[in-house]
This record gives sequence, structure tokens and C-alpha cells, in this order.
Amino acid sequence: MSHIHKSSLATILSLIIIVTFSSCKKDSTVTDLKQALTFYASFDQGLEADFALGDKRIYTVPNRKATDSSEVGLHYKPDIRIDEGNGHFGNALLFTERSKGYVYYPSKNNISYNTKDWKGAISFWLKLDPSLDLKPGYCDPIQITDVSYNDASIWVDFTKENPRDFRLGVIGDRAVWNPNPEGPDNENPIFIKKLTGVKNPPFSREQWTHIFINFSGLNTKTGTASLYINGEHKGTRPNIDTPFTWELDKSNIYLGLGYIGLFDELSIYNRPLTDNEIKTLYTLKNTDEILTQ
Repeated sequence: MSHIHKSSLATILSLIIIVTFSSCKKDSTVTDLKQALTFYASFDQGLEADFALGDKRIYTVPNRKATDSSEVGLHYKPDIRIDEGNGHFGNALLFTERSKGYVYYPSKNNISYNTKDWKGAISFWLKLDPSLDLKPGYCDPIQITDVSYNDASIWVDFTKENPRDFRLGVIGDRAVWNPNPEGPDNENPIFIKKLTGVKNPPFSREQWTHIFINFSGLNTKTGTASLYINGEHKGTRPNIDTPFTWELDKSNIYLGLGYIGLFDELSIYNRPLTDNEIKTLYTLKNTDEILTQ
């Protein structure tokens, strides 16, 4: 009978412990993500969210100031459809043209808005070549607000001309940061200083790009917001002291403003995620692993 040397046995046992610990750590992280989840839309079973603490349904409205005329589903927007089998996982939401009208999920309960210390995280995947796919003009793949991009809003955008920058905007109440407006807000130096982002962002038609937003301390004097791309930190906006005042029933999670490309796996959390959780989210084989924990 062959014998295993004691040092070899110790090495094997160490490897088993490391592998077991790593597996347990990942499982624990996924469980923590599930507990923080407030909204998740995979588009694999259609337009309704897979999980939501609020309304699961997607709505269309011709004008965001006329939300009384909103309708459940995709109306006025023939340029948007479910693209079967071409998602990061399963299906995805495909935007094919820049057109009038807006699609959104209601924010209430789906995002953990707080008037005193608002914190959370937003995750999704994009697939496009900005230089080839986008039409001239600003493009917001996601915008969360009760009014607009310049007033108590969280968003990411592509700038209006090639080569396009990719930016994170976490903009407080317009009446506070720009009480005496002159000219377009998006060209205002005060507004531009409130942004963080990257030049030459790594988007392409051949691969999916993961976008992640962390934020904390909004509606305090020490708010922060950070942008991550493919699990890597790309920029932070510190010292956000402008208030974010919402009429919660009018706030929405708008998708695809001026966007042309694929959008998938939208998930929202009630707290900022740790670096390890962000990496886990980026490397999951399927985001719905979070729901099955």
C-alpha cells in the first residue's frame, strides 16, 4: 500500500480548506446581495421585473410631464423590444432607434429613497459601439429622477459627440445648485464639476460591459457616488451636499433615453456594495443566482 507523505497530506488539506472557504465566502456574498436587493429585471420572462419591492411593470409615456397618460408595456416605442437569446444572460432589452417617448419602472419601493440618508447601488450591462450606434446628442442608458437629469437625479450618459465620454451624474435639487440659471444646464461649469467618468470607455458590439453605481450619504452634507466599469473603480464624486428632494410617486427609473444598443440584467440595492460584492456581481454566471440563494 502506498503512503502519502505528511507534508503532501498537509498541502492537500490546505487546498481543500481554501477551496471550501472560497465557495462558502461566495455563497455568503450572494446571500448578502439577495438581502439588499430591491429590484431585478432580467428580461428573460418578458418586460415585468423578476423581483420588485414595488411595481414590477414597465410603463410607456409620450411625455414625462404627462404621466397620467402612461400605459403598461411598450407603446409609442416600436424601436424597443425583447431580443431573445442575445442578452448577457438569456434575453435582453434592445433599443434600435432614438425616438420620442419614455419607458420606465416606477421608483417607489424599487429604490430605497430616503430624505435623511439615501444610499444604494445600481447594476446593469450594456452592449454597443457608441461611435457607430448612437445618434448625435446626449444618451442616458438609465436616469432615475422625479423631474429631469438636472434636478435630483442619478444617471449615466454618453456625451453628445464622438469620441464620447461616459459619465456618472448624481445631481441634487436644481433650485439649490443653480438658483439663477443661464444657458443650458448641461454646459454649465457648475454642472460639469458635479460629474465623474471616463474617456474612451471600453464598449463594443462584441462584448458586454458591466456598469455599476454606488452611492451613500445623499441628503446629508457628505454624500458620495462612484462609478465602476467591469468591476473596476473608475471615479468618485465626493462631498455631495446638495439635497435630493423627490415627489416619490412621480419618480421613475427611466431606461434608454437616446440609447441604441442592448441593455440587460438591471438590479438595484438598498445599500452601497463592497468591492468584493461588486466583483462577485460582475463575475456571476447568471444574476438570477441571487434570487435562488
